[in-house]
Amino acid sequence: MPSAGSSPLSAVSGRGRRAEIFAWAMYDWANSAYSTLLITIVMIYLQEVVLSGGWGVVAYAWGIGVAMFLAAVLSPIVGALADANRSKRTWLAATALTGAGAAVLMASVSLDYPWLILLLFVLMNVAFELALAPYNGFLPEIADETTMNRVSAWGFALGYVGGAIALLLAGMLILSGPRLGLHDAPSQYRAGILLLGLWWGVFSLPALLVLRDRGRRPEHPEPLLRAARSAVREVGRTLASVRRYRVLALFLVAYLFYNDGIQTLLTQATTLAKREFEFSTLDLFYLVLAIQFAALPGALIIGWVADRVGQKATLLGCLLVWMALPVAAALFRENWHVWVMGLALAAVMGGTQSVSRAVVGVLTPPQRTAEFFGFFNLSGKAGAWMGPTLFGAIVAWSDSVRLACLSILVFFVVGWCLVTRIHMGRGRQQATDSLAG
Repeated sequence: MPSAGSSPLSAVSGRGRRAEIFAWAMYDWANSAYSTLLITIVMIYLQEVVLSGGWGVVAYAWGIGVAMFLAAVLSPIVGALADANRSKRTWLAATALTGAGAAVLMASVSLDYPWLILLLFVLMNVAFELALAPYNGFLPEIADETTMNRVSAWGFALGYVGGAIALLLAGMLILSGPRLGLHDAPSQYRAGILLLGLWWGVFSLPALLVLRDRGRRPEHPEPLLRAARSAVREVGRTLASVRRYRVLALFLVAYLFYNDGIQTLLTQATTLAKREFEFSTLDLFYLVLAIQFAALPGALIIGWVADRVGQKATLLGCLLVWMALPVAAALFRENWHVWVMGLALAAVMGGTQSVSRAVVGVLTPPQRTAEFFGFFNLSGKAGAWMGPTLFGAIVAWSDSVRLACLSILVFFVVGWCLVTRIHMGRGRQQATDSLAG
């Protein structure tokens, strides 16, 4: 997190550029309400109100799995259309407001239509993932190489704060529900989901009003089908290119597996706490808040460690912690154990992603950074449906959330084994040799 003296706003000249950076970072503030309220309010609403019992857990997990699969298919197309037609702002508006609108509608739909609530849940998840493509695409346009890290970190920090504040407000709705006319739990959860949609939509407005696409728009915008074909061809070309850099290719496969495990645990951890440890709604809020506040210093500490012992060793250490979490979920029985697991998760949550990006940066040829980082982001989505789908299937078969958590261990084991085979020196040489070629 940048200090006040290294604020990205003080590092750039021009009031317009500073306004763009602030507006861009505010979208991180806006969509972070989704991240914190998804695993608390939305999770409880779906699992205990819309569909009670084990099928609520299955529907929540499979809904996330379906959404991630659709996002993996659609993200390259959205990115291709946004770039070709200089329409990133249009796509950011369409996806962000669709997600926010889906949350508002989800809060208002009668419980007599559970299938519609689930459909809106999937739509909200897909919209969240798709909005990240045009949003991240603005970063190189509003910051240069000297300020990009600070601008990105500022958005990251605002996201943590915004998500925490949204969660605190939702907690106040639960605590003060009767005084606000919300006399039962379903109405309180609906109010929390409504807060999610309004927070996401309203705080997206600065980005939608201030950000502008650079460059001239083409006279004839590229049609959807042509953009889809172009996106598929581009992914194919990048895949063929990545395969020439064997160390980088091996790492991307490893990342596909262990990132799927990470995303599954992040979205299903509160399911474990609620169903197996009987956490109350407020207990869940406190747990997620603790994770939010512990994650940022955890990421900074892991970054410090990586600078001293190297990215690979640090990443392997983080993955050992992730491997321990599913085992702990299956074996632990006391409520305070959940807090230990939550703080361990927070300690490695941001750091694992940060070190992973750093590894890709080291192993990527400098002249192809944008292309390969785009593929890195796509690989993170491509397999992210597998973990939630497996989780839901295990719950449907066994009615055991503990067993479902333990099943996620396989993704971390495969990822860890592949990372151990990565030779960073050889990967750097492959990236450097490409310049001579």
